[in-house]
Amino acid sequence: MKDVIEKVWLTDTAVWIRTIDGREACEEFANYQRLKFATSEQRANFEVSEYGIHWRELDEDLSFEGFFREKKSNPLYDLFIAHPELNASAVARRLGLSQSLFAQYVSGTKKPSKQRFDEIIETIREIGRELMTVPA
Repeated sequence: MKDVIEKVWLTDTAVWIRTIDGREACEEFANYQRLKFATSEQRANFEVSEYGIHWRELDEDLSFEGFFREKKSNPLYDLFIAHPELNASAVARRLGLSQSLFAQYVSGTKKPSKQRFDEIIETIREIGRELMTVPA
């Protein structure tokens, strides 16, 4: 049976939902680059459907189903959390990937193939090498 959402609300760090049977869950803004760097006003400007939450201005969607899925750590998520100076959207553009697909890789909702994962890591290493050539 699909969860029926009774309430959606925001805190300073997360978006929360409550089902009609009283279960609550949240998604941290820090886990989604577009939400992480959005203003409070941009975050507050969302639409709710029976399937999830949509931020038109930010081009971000969260499905209600995902709120209750077990979140497992993954290497890309760990990398972007450890290095908040990395911009996932910019890395996605550099790779020629859609930002939403890349966000799914980072969040762990989709798993990249080994070849794609290696390509992502190599691109991040390439960025690091380029930064090493910046004159002092």
